[in-house]
Amino acid sequence: MQDLQSIWVYLSASPLLHLFLTLVAYQIGLYLYQKGGMMPLLNPVMIAVILLVTILLVTDTSYETYFNGAQFVHFLLGPATVALAIPLYRQFDKVKRSAVAILMSLLCGSITAAVSAVALAIWLGGTEQAFLSLAPKSVTAPVAMGITKELGGLPSLTAVLVMATGIIGAMLGPYLLNMLGIKNWAARGFAIGTASHGIGTARAMQVNEEAGAFSGLAMGLNALATSILLPLIWYWIF
Repeated sequence: MQDLQSIWVYLSASPLLHLFLTLVAYQIGLYLYQKGGMMPLLNPVMIAVILLVTILLVTDTSYETYFNGAQFVHFLLGPATVALAIPLYRQFDKVKRSAVAILMSLLCGSITAAVSAVALAIWLGGTEQAFLSLAPKSVTAPVAMGITKELGGLPSLTAVLVMATGIIGAMLGPYLLNMLGIKNWAARGFAIGTASHGIGTARAMQVNEEAGAFSGLAMGLNALATSILLPLIWYWIF
């Protein structure tokens, strides 16, 4: 046992260890996801998060230490988001034909996501700071944390809520859309992207390119719409 602890102390000194663990955890999640017939409930991001959190708790490793090694993955989020423009470009004609529907869906989805989150917080007896932290939960993390900080909420709490929203949306969204009888890939992708940002978009991209393109579009537009509408609505109401 002492030998294993010594080995871990030696390995943990290398920043590449936590990058390696991140990649391995995701590969395990992806393997289980594929073996399970791409069942949404076996979301690879969720599995990877559970594995990594377990490892950090068992080894008593701080998040700061982990992030120093895994930050390269965080850096790649930017290029990966920009790369979503490629499938969107391929679907550009459909986007132009659906411009009015996209605008109306965006406004409804953005407002509903924020209002429903605040209503839930009020029902659970949360504080005003909790309302502010929860309201931008359906926006991609960097934008959501920026909105929360400007309004006076807790960016760290928002980050957790954003991740939870993305994972839950990617897991349960397809089932809900099936129950509602929504089969159009563009509509399914736009709904997932509006509600579940990047994690939902990754899921949509795996299933269908058209759904992935519209999900990426929704993720970007919802971030823009929420950053404009949420402060206005908040100051108007409160």
